[in-house]
Amino acid sequence: MPYRLRKNFGTSACNFIEEIIDGMQDWVRVISMDNRVMFVNRSMREALGNKVIIGRKCYETLGRDIPCPNCISRHNFDDLSASKEEVIDGRIFAVTSSPLRNHDTGTIEAVIEVLHDITELKELSRELEKQNEKLRDDLSMARRLQCSLLPKNELKTDKVDFSFIYRPCETLGGDFLDIYQIDADHIGVYIADVSGHGVAASMLTMFLRTALDKSLLSPAKALSQLYTYFNKNGFSDELYIAIFYGIINISNFTFTYANAGLNVCPIIFSKDNLQILRAPGIPISNWVEDPDYVEMTIDIKSKDRMFFYTDGIIEIRNSENAQFGEERIVEHLQETDLHPSHTLSKLIDKAISFSERKDSKDIIDDITVALIEIK
Repeated sequence: MPYRLRKNFGTSACNFIEEIIDGMQDWVRVISMDNRVMFVNRSMREALGNKVIIGRKCYETLGRDIPCPNCISRHNFDDLSASKEEVIDGRIFAVTSSPLRNHDTGTIEAVIEVLHDITELKELSRELEKQNEKLRDDLSMARRLQCSLLPKNELKTDKVDFSFIYRPCETLGGDFLDIYQIDADHIGVYIADVSGHGVAASMLTMFLRTALDKSLLSPAKALSQLYTYFNKNGFSDELYIAIFYGIINISNFTFTYANAGLNVCPIIFSKDNLQILRAPGIPISNWVEDPDYVEMTIDIKSKDRMFFYTDGIIEIRNSENAQFGEERIVEHLQETDLHPSHTLSKLIDKAISFSERKDSKDIIDDITVALIEIK
């Protein structure tokens, strides 16, 4: 320890402080204002080969001929500590430099440097970044796959016009919808909201698309069959699929539907009529043994529109914690007489504006909306 410290605090106190600092695994050294090493602890001394260190220039002890270009100690005259990373003999150190002031005068007499070896941490960080990059690539591929399963507006009929907007709140979403031709007279359509988000939710949407029997002309039977198949696969209690499934008969203008737990039901409307297709039903899950799905049929006519959506849009909240809600959706649908795609885009704009957010990317739940117009 420097003579001044021994004079002020005594030999015993200085020896005690030195023992504490020598017991640290981090390297510790004290550097004078002319860049000379005044003190170095045991860890640093042994790591540098127990060579003569005291009195030498700080950079010379590290095997360098000139001061470090990113030195934080030569000009560290502030009260706050400064930090940097430094490579020494192939190892990476996090270096923290703090001023050491004279107890009597308050002037800076030296600088204390603490060097913490972060080589393994850096290697772990690089490996983690590689894994994260691979995960991002995998998620991106999964997203492309999920999006590729969405409808392509390729119905072989001129009896309906169909548009949708699908905006997951994460890379992979828990919402899903589909519309497809069953035969010359029937069009199947469903919208679903599965439990959770991310990979698990995405896998459930893919299960739904492959497991639903699209040949059945009874939505209730299709949902019952899906329920049975879901339970045969042994999914956990936390997983479920809420789905509203309907079949449009374009020859006799009827719509037959059943609901498996979707808490927001489609809306069918025209200039002089509006009806919310509420129906009971248990989500596709393993919660009960034998669910009973209720099937209903209503008449439809030319120019009728069917609006399908999940709860992501109605649960959007503003700064006063009020929901966008079903009423605002109904009001928009009744006021707007645009092409289905424009009707949906304006609805999303209204919801984002209501939330007082700048972008739908800030929304915390998936947003999925669809509109079918009977021609």
